[in-house]
Amino acid sequence: MRKKKRLSAGACVMNLTVWVGGLFMLLPFIWMVSSSFKTTEEIFQPATFLPKSLDVGNYARLFSNWPFSRWILNSLVVALLTTAFALIITSLAGYAFAKFRFKGRGRLFTILLSSTMIPFPILVVPLFVITSRMGMTNSIIALVLPFIAPPIGIFLMNQYASYVPGALLDAAKIDGAGDVRIFVQIALPIMVPALASLGIITFINSWNNFLWPLIAIRQELSMTLPIGMANMLTGVSAGSAPPYGPAMAASTLVCIPTVAIFLAVQKYYINGLTAGAVKQ
Repeated sequence: MRKKKRLSAGACVMNLTVWVGGLFMLLPFIWMVSSSFKTTEEIFQPATFLPKSLDVGNYARLFSNWPFSRWILNSLVVALLTTAFALIITSLAGYAFAKFRFKGRGRLFTILLSSTMIPFPILVVPLFVITSRMGMTNSIIALVLPFIAPPIGIFLMNQYASYVPGALLDAAKIDGAGDVRIFVQIALPIMVPALASLGIITFINSWNNFLWPLIAIRQELSMTLPIGMANMLTGVSAGSAPPYGPAMAASTLVCIPTVAIFLAVQKYYINGLTAGAVKQ
């Protein structure tokens, strides 16, 4: 009984700690949503956490004063294309490294993993030179192409593909199944948790990417959301106050897709992160 009471008290303390920590993490988000309904003067007034009235003027200004709907479309297209191509290419490459034997396989995989240690800012200059010479600047292709085959994604898919039983693949080959059918019907279902984890990470990284779009995009209508929001605050005329209210409204709208996608596939995402953590 004492042991159960101690475990119960420990569980209560842990749950309380998690709830308090979660509340502190949510406070900035709640303040952001609240500030999206305030005027600029009200945002900077002390002790006004909640808005005096639910005024949607900031959201209206967001779409009337800036091409915000175009920025949303650009970010959505870039994030979806990057995620889709990344999942296709990394799953195929990871499966090939795990289940096929070819000359130079080990060295190629080592070089691939070594590339993850190169910081992206070092690659910015050669990437810009390549894209500019190919005439891809100010285009969606320039934002998507550098991120469609992340090495860490190939490594993750390789680890999951290695769990596919070789006997199962041999049995499928005996039954007359080709390599494509084996990959689609046998390997991919086992790799679903890894695909969900990589898909969420890739989508969020692409949705929030700032450095590369800042360099590759110059036209306002081709901007993605992070660049457009920065342009909102820096593009004001001298003597004018930055539009903090619309910026808060923009930040609130930007968070909605990532939260919705995470809630939709969180089960597979958690399974992907915890796979292998418990011994079978």
